[in-house]
Amino acid sequence: MAVATTEFTARETEIPGLLVFDITSIGDERGWFQEKFHRAKLVAAGLPESFEVVQTSVSYNRQAGVTRGFHAEPWDKYISVVAGQVFCAFLDLRRGENFGRVVTVEIDNGRAVFLPRGVANSFQTLVDDTYYLYSVNRHWSADQYDEYVFVNLADPEVGVHWPIPLDKAVISERDRGHVPLADARPFEASA
Repeated sequence: MAVATTEFTARETEIPGLLVFDITSIGDERGWFQEKFHRAKLVAAGLPESFEVVQTSVSYNRQAGVTRGFHAEPWDKYISVVAGQVFCAFLDLRRGENFGRVVTVEIDNGRAVFLPRGVANSFQTLVDDTYYLYSVNRHWSADQYDEYVFVNLADPEVGVHWPIPLDKAVISERDRGHVPLADARPFEASA
């Protein structure tokens, strides 16, 4: 008798290195089971083999409309949702011809994203009680904050059409104060 397992299927996006994974789950009358991160299966599906998780964090978002970003950080990131649903907007801030390119995708329990360093992430919760899970290949440190590149969520040049208008969203003052894309320095990759 064959045992059902989680399967990961990747698709490329318009931002080089940004991958979207569709993830199956196994369910019955008790509920469901799913492997959120299975290194061997993900690498076979297209995750860079060099991605080694050193830290996993969760962002709990109490209500629909919580909006965070745009943050480009000095590490790669694997993003999934344990419960809830988010609208994500990714903005390539790496120096080069793709600087300023945007990809949007909705993530729920059946979808995850691999985000290469230098591509800014942002998300908006679409339902209450959303758990946003992310794994990275460098430890977070306040000392690295100067390496981040930030862009304003409302910048018309970026042109994201947020499902919940930003004037009705829950956004930190810090995120509201980020510069427009025209004033953002390109992300410089470090080892």
